[in-house]
Amino acid sequence: MRGEDPRHPAGAARLLGGCRPLSAEPAINATVQEDILLSVDYMCHGVPTIGVEVHTPNWGVQKIVEWKPGTPANVSQSHRERVCTFDNGSLQLFSVGVRDSGYYTATVTEHLGSSQSGTILLHVSEIRYEDLHFVAVFFALLAAVAVVLISLMWVCNQCAYNPQEVEQSTTEEIEMKDVEC
Repeated sequence: MRGEDPRHPAGAARLLGGCRPLSAEPAINATVQEDILLSVDYMCHGVPTIGVEVHTPNWGVQKIVEWKPGTPANVSQSHRERVCTFDNGSLQLFSVGVRDSGYYTATVTEHLGSSQSGTILLHVSEIRYEDLHFVAVFFALLAAVAVVLISLMWVCNQCAYNPQEVEQSTTEEIEMKDVEC
């Protein structure tokens, strides 16, 4: 997948002359299902070959994509539907997951064989909606139990103490005492 030249400074690694990233933010923090842009700038003579690989603790080093500006990209099977390349060397990842966290190294190789690299750290975190859902359900359950208990106490109170019955029994007791005398 190819796109137009993006203008996004966050997480940009500049590959100029001495293989030094000149990014103010060499790290990107994202959440699950977010689209992110690994922004790269480079200068070289001729048409370079651009390659991006990711270094993760679980999977090791994995090549994601390699392309020459103006030609179709050779995207790995694992990222085929989730990658968009740009002629300036930038790479967009769609719908990232925690598994995408790692160090992304962009390498620009000139036709003479010299290469330059820059690294961007991507950290993808998961929003725990399940925890929030559990707390909401737990409080709803507590509220329902409280309503049932309060209702049960009211019914028991009504059965145990009925003011009309108390008035009648008190009147009958007084009348019986009067009769006995």
